Amino acid sequence: MEETNTCHGAQIIDGKAIADEMKNELRQKITQYVALGNRSPTLTAVLVGKDPASQTYVKNKMLAAKTVGIVSNTLELPETTTQDELLSCIKKLNNDINIDGVLVQLPVPNHIDERTICNAVSPFKDVDGFNEVNVGRLALDMKSIIPATAAGVYELLRRYKIPTFGKNVVVIGRSKNVGMPTAMLLHTDGRHESKGMDATVTICHRNTPPDQLKTFCQGADIIVTAVGKPGLVQSDMVKPGACVIDVGITRLPAKEPGKTKLVGDVDFDEVRKVAGHITPVPGGVGPMTVAMLMRNTFMVARNLAKTRQVNDLCND
Repeated sequence: MEETNTCHGAQIIDGKAIADEMKNELRQKITQYVALGNRSPTLTAVLVGKDPASQTYVKNKMLAAKTVGIVSNTLELPETTTQDELLSCIKKLNNDINIDGVLVQLPVPNHIDERTICNAVSPFKDVDGFNEVNVGRLALDMKSIIPATAAGVYELLRRYKIPTFGKNVVVIGRSKNVGMPTAMLLHTDGRHESKGMDATVTICHRNTPPDQLKTFCQGADIIVTAVGKPGLVQSDMVKPGACVIDVGITRLPAKEPGKTKLVGDVDFDEVRKVAGHITPVPGGVGPMTVAMLMRNTFMVARNLAKTRQVNDLCND
């Protein structure tokens, strides 16, 4: 990937450009896949309630699916949907051979247990990579469906050729959907199925004292922050030349009345003067998350097609 030079020091890691590049690659692969006689990959998203942010995220996923040649559909359920009703819906999707990828947009309403729902999605259709089977396989360095945001961070580091072998990395945030899988990918053995990045990883979180967080970050070659706390990472916390990946996202009031703006966890304008590479918000990790979700969908579609072919041969 060509790096974009700026007069402010850091190279801007252009997640949107990489995501567009990946979607173009994926569209070509899906076109070739369908030309061989396979049906188009399919993806169904389940949205419970009318949370505006969730509606926007699902809409973006459906638009990306159309762009790459994935047939997509959204099931919109009311806020009052019970856990049993949602589980019944997921079971039907799991059993539908015409549906490849299944995702339940998070968060779900408070009366529904998120972990129960994530585990209900078939691990073979779990494009989010949140089922405990896929999480466990990732933890064991085995080939698995990797959560899209973590996979996006991995891909940005890989395509920008950021050295990770033996490097010190700080991951700020320990969520099971972002921080944990990101740390897993960064520290695992590159010789194994997961193709990890062989870094030395320190995980920091809400209970890490601020002075210790600063010390850990100052010694890091790569900082990945994913907590949703604007201004958390300041320039005096960043080693000169370090790579800073900002996964955080918060909507704040803009200068114009009634307008809002998206910001990350990093004081971007100041940190870019010190860092060697940095992702912007928006336009950094966000677009990569959607692109990696599309890649996961194509992967599960191919795997399920192979399984059906084997089953058909066995039944002949």
